[in-house]
Amino acid sequence: MTLPTRKFELLSKPLLAVILLWCAGTGPLHAQDAFEVSDMRVEGLQRISEGTVFNYLPINIGDTVDSVRIQEAVRALYSQALFDDVEMRRDGSVLVVVVKERPSIENFTIDGNKDIKTEDLMDSLRNVGLARGRTFDRAVLDNVQQFLTEQYYDRGKYAVSVTTDVTERPNNTVSIKVDVKEGDRAKIRQVNIVGNRSFPESDIRENFSLDTANWLSWFRQDDRYAKESLSGDLEILRSFYMDRGYADFRVESTQVAISPNRKDIYVTINVHEGEKYTISDIKLVGEMVVPEQILRSMVIAQPGSIFNLRSLTSSAEFMSFRLGEEGYANANIEPVPELDYETKEVAVTFFIDPASRVYVRRINFNGIDQVDDEVLRRQMRQNEGAYLSNRLVDRSKILLQRLPYVESVEVENRPVPDSPDLVDVEFDLEYRMPGQFSGGLGYSDAQKLMLNGSIVHTNFLGTGQRVALNANSGRFSTFYSLSHTDPYTTENGVSRTASVNYRDITQFTSSSSDFSTESYGAALEYGLPISEFQRLSLGLSFNSSELLSSTRSTAQAQEWVLNNGNTFVTDSNNGIDFFGTEFDAIELILGWTYDSRNRALFANRGSRQQLFFGYAVPFSDVEFFTARYNYTKYVPLWGPWTVRLNAEIGYGEALGATTALPPYKQFFGGGPESIRGYKESFLGPRDSFGNPYGGNVLVASQLELIIPLPDKFASQARASIFYDIGNVFNTGEVSFTDRLGTPVSYEPEFDELKTSVGVAVQWLAPLGLFRFSYALPLNEFRGNDRFYGDRIERFQFSIGQAF
Repeated sequence: MTLPTRKFELLSKPLLAVILLWCAGTGPLHAQDAFEVSDMRVEGLQRISEGTVFNYLPINIGDTVDSVRIQEAVRALYSQALFDDVEMRRDGSVLVVVVKERPSIENFTIDGNKDIKTEDLMDSLRNVGLARGRTFDRAVLDNVQQFLTEQYYDRGKYAVSVTTDVTERPNNTVSIKVDVKEGDRAKIRQVNIVGNRSFPESDIRENFSLDTANWLSWFRQDDRYAKESLSGDLEILRSFYMDRGYADFRVESTQVAISPNRKDIYVTINVHEGEKYTISDIKLVGEMVVPEQILRSMVIAQPGSIFNLRSLTSSAEFMSFRLGEEGYANANIEPVPELDYETKEVAVTFFIDPASRVYVRRINFNGIDQVDDEVLRRQMRQNEGAYLSNRLVDRSKILLQRLPYVESVEVENRPVPDSPDLVDVEFDLEYRMPGQFSGGLGYSDAQKLMLNGSIVHTNFLGTGQRVALNANSGRFSTFYSLSHTDPYTTENGVSRTASVNYRDITQFTSSSSDFSTESYGAALEYGLPISEFQRLSLGLSFNSSELLSSTRSTAQAQEWVLNNGNTFVTDSNNGIDFFGTEFDAIELILGWTYDSRNRALFANRGSRQQLFFGYAVPFSDVEFFTARYNYTKYVPLWGPWTVRLNAEIGYGEALGATTALPPYKQFFGGGPESIRGYKESFLGPRDSFGNPYGGNVLVASQLELIIPLPDKFASQARASIFYDIGNVFNTGEVSFTDRLGTPVSYEPEFDELKTSVGVAVQWLAPLGLFRFSYALPLNEFRGNDRFYGDRIERFQFSIGQAF
């Protein structure tokens, strides 16, 4: 909020009185008399120093003064707004300046204001001199009182009362109090549109922000009059007609009447509709720095169509954006309609003025010190020294937004002073916690002492590199992993990920199944950018495993161990035969990714596709291949509402002498990151103990309506309504049985797809990405004496890595 410019009135004394006072005690002095000043002194000062007065006084010792110089001196001192009275006297050859200081403000308060924040008022009043310790000026206070009254009038509060109270205090100070009684906002009792013949008033006013009282007015407050709202509604009214062919429409007058009690408002709008017009011709004139056919292709309106102002404005915006891609950031494109009142046709001419090309002097990053400048600068598609391209700047902004340690990005093209063809591109960034840290210590009778911890840091030492360390240790399970990702191993964006892991799990399937595994492995993967949105990945992984089973294990575990890898038999114990297998697998990994999302986390625009192939090379002890495809698309609906579509398909198959995919390569379904409402991993084939075994076919899809959240939460949380569908199948690689031991098939069938609906919330916290969901399964199978039923889990919660 700004206040009116402060104006100081020049307080002057009649020249004759000044001369008489000056000559008091010295005898008669004629106006033309003059004398040389041998000394000067000031009388009447309390707070202001003599030096301040002498600094503003345009007279020095040794000057010859007359009535004209005296009048100039009085005027100069008054102009500083420090004094209520100024007199000039003569004591011999000494010039005596007698002043009466204006009081200073000891205290300043505002009470009763609600619509306008006190802090905003204080800041604005301080700018015009109304603040504690400043010199008091009654004229400024009167202007402020009138200004505040007008501000409340603009907000529809016509009963407002603004009073000021000035209390004199000791030592030539005053205490100022501004008391505001806002009163009730005037309500709209009637809105009339006069002159509309082609459309009913209800259709015209459908998008008005001002309305008469209705049952939702308590919430929308649309029955409260405000001057700004009326101006906006008049523009909506004009657009309503202009977008429907009425090219000569105009608002002839607007009357706003207020009732005597200042509580009711009556609005009358008089309009001239005119006739409906069609477009007869469209021309483009001006300097064509972009080929005319390209610009013409961006014109939405065509000859013969009904006149539509919105389509003309949009066409001008499209052309302006296209010119901005070529560096003409100050291009001005104006559609000018020429009406033929006889034929009711409009000839539209787009005047194109590209102005001069604009170049980038510097690119600056503000608000973030925890990241090396090089890490941010390598995301830039706009270069310093090159011409400014709005497309490249927008792409650079998106790439910065997708960094996991950047919360938000704002960009501004700031003109360089005195250089109209240069700008500095200013990126204002907000830093996000780059890591997730967690740890725990526990004890149970089964697992005994349990330790776990994980560290994920996506901006290691400010380099933008990702480091992840996981460690879990207990009586029956031990797992360690370490990975490192350098997103820019080379200057052209080749990434590299290296990882190692170790796993030792006893009773792998369940506490009643003797099946354990020990494995260790390493992987190396490179990513190669092939376009702005696409990457190829190539990698190798090595895995060495030992799986141990027994006659007490599930039939599926025994079958895989006995028929794959290098099988061995150990000694029997208490009538139980133990056997196992050892195998090494070298897997070639190929991948393709297309990603046009505007953010890596909580995106709301763009899409992502991922296709990955894994192939165990022939000299591995087990041979197989896997393929997985994921598709995610964000579709804007209206305003901030967005639909997210996600689909995932997975398939794997054993090759050569290998009978089935290794257990750690099976697909699983169900849970908070899959088909919600069904217990995690429990969809699909069940082993002979009724536990999930996984399958070699995965089909899963989620359809979500993303619920808009306030801006301050949108970058850290997401809420949605979802519909999930999918399941896990087996094409016959593994033999399964029902409860009675009868063979059962898990071949893919459409009727076996599981569905659910519900609500979900995601929240990004320092420990990771928290996921909460509540789902209602729509076609759950409760099971019977022969078949295992679905395991339902309506409320689900998980913590996962966000990056």
